[in-house]
Amino acid sequence: MYCKLSCGALIAITYDGVHHKVRFTMVLRTSSTVISFVTLLGISTALCASRANMPTLDQILERLQANLNHYDTNVPSLFCDEHVISSQVEPGHRDQNTIIDSVFRLRRKKDTDGKNVLAESRDIKKINGKPATSQDMKGPTLLSGAFEGGLAIVSSEQTVCMNYKLQRPDKAGPYIVRFETVLTPRNSATCFLKEESKGEVFIDPASMHITHLELTTPHHVIIPGDSYTSAVVGKRVLTVDYAPVLLDGETFWMPSTISLRNTSGSGTFHMIVWSFHATYRNYHRLEVKSRILRNGEEN
Repeated sequence: MYCKLSCGALIAITYDGVHHKVRFTMVLRTSSTVISFVTLLGISTALCASRANMPTLDQILERLQANLNHYDTNVPSLFCDEHVISSQVEPGHRDQNTIIDSVFRLRRKKDTDGKNVLAESRDIKKINGKPATSQDMKGPTLLSGAFEGGLAIVSSEQTVCMNYKLQRPDKAGPYIVRFETVLTPRNSATCFLKEESKGEVFIDPASMHITHLELTTPHHVIIPGDSYTSAVVGKRVLTVDYAPVLLDGETFWMPSTISLRNTSGSGTFHMIVWSFHATYRNYHRLEVKSRILRNGEEN
């Protein structure tokens, strides 16, 4: 900047008629630079303040653990509309596609040890657009357990099983926590994920709730083996989107979409891809009401 002003002075001395124009131009450039510097300084200060207010990884994990505890303790039995597209693609064979429309239920119950668990069930209404003749949900690939355990993957109680890393955003946006399993013979019994996996979660800064989950398991047991056949192992990619749902005056973050893709024999002529995509809408609290009828009284 100093060099440009000095050169301007030399030109003004040599060409007097141009003196004011050159000087005016230099003033404008100098003012513009000052304004840009002040603006940049303001943005930098705001960014530093934003980063200073950002919670630490431990604080985020503690908050997610509190959210998980509240969910496990307070989420009521519920039901919602479930729309599933399940497919299997295998080279040289006809693609198998099944569309299932159901009423999905999540019920609170006690297991054999007396612990409260969330049990999933479905009341199948249609299969491929036709009324269901059976409640046996058959499809190329199915998924269960995402409602009860999906939120537990990133939490303070899983720190013995996971390596967590916090990605600090450059601008306003979701917090991102990346994770990778660290399984050992000592901790595997208490780990939610029993297979080597990695992924990330997106967290809404305002509510501190998980809005998106991505999970990849490179060597997932897709189909367990038995004494006659070997297990089918391949890559599993699971994604879950969560959205706030109001149930009986209280807000819970529930799955809105769940997608699963299992691939075996990748890069070979025997590759098979199983996929599962489900959407969940119209959540309601599940209530069972009853009353005693008097003699002669109708329902």
